[in-house]
Amino acid sequence: MAADANVPPGVARARAALKDVPHQPGAKKPDAILVADKVVRRFGGLTAVNVGHIEIQRGAITALIGPNGAGKTTFFNLLTGFDKPNEGDWTFNGSPLGGVAPHKVARKGMVRTFQLTKALSRLSVIDNMRLGATGQKGESFWQGLVPALWKAQEQEITARADELLARFKLDAKREDFAGSLSGGQRKLLEMARALMVQPDMVMLDEPMAGVNPALTQSLLGHVKSLREDGMTVLFVEHDMDMVRDISDWVIVMGQGEVIAEGTPDTVMADPRVIDAYLGAHHDGTAHDPDEVAAEVEGGKSHE
Repeated sequence: MAADANVPPGVARARAALKDVPHQPGAKKPDAILVADKVVRRFGGLTAVNVGHIEIQRGAITALIGPNGAGKTTFFNLLTGFDKPNEGDWTFNGSPLGGVAPHKVARKGMVRTFQLTKALSRLSVIDNMRLGATGQKGESFWQGLVPALWKAQEQEITARADELLARFKLDAKREDFAGSLSGGQRKLLEMARALMVQPDMVMLDEPMAGVNPALTQSLLGHVKSLREDGMTVLFVEHDMDMVRDISDWVIVMGQGEVIAEGTPDTVMADPRVIDAYLGAHHDGTAHDPDEVAAEVEGGKSHE
């Protein structure tokens, strides 16, 4: 028990919730926030995604990994309304999301970031943050003509934006154009802006891609803090060191399908995962998880 004394509360909750979950594709979770069934996306004769069943545990950090072309980003796009499947259904907090537009998905509490950041370069950092808030009264044409109807709300939104900028150490860049930020700072801005929605779940598509190593630890800390704040995180990543560092659970995709699930160490040693990344092995040799992670990392490429 002494070894668990320094475990953050969010980590302890996630571990306890996932302790008895079977390490198999499509495993049922005790409190799933997101559930997808028979989601298929075809591009001509190519089936890019063919996910039979997947559940994401509430309050945990789940990594979605797989070799290049496994369908991870396409699956993200389907879940968040940026693409439409050929078939399949999924729910978030029990509410069906099939056919729901991306902005309405965000309003329901599921927000995402992108491999290539979507900051509005010619707007200031603080204006980018303000745009992230939902339900703004001033966005209505007629109410926008009467400042008294929206001024107080705008002040509240700005105060929340400033708190997040301070948390992400971007407050010094408040009035700068977003286009002047470094790649890593744009990632931080996009994550901070996503939190303006006050979401239940954050979906990060390769959060470390293109990030200066000096900002990597900062980003990792922010992802972990989301779990401590009670949020659910699902992220796509090729950096296996990051996956092992922050993930409570790992789901592996290969050729559009979920081929394995489990804790990071279990997944790294799974023959199905080794085969998906490195090709089938026929020598019967046992593979050390550290060696597998090193080989996967060494051969990583972006989807």
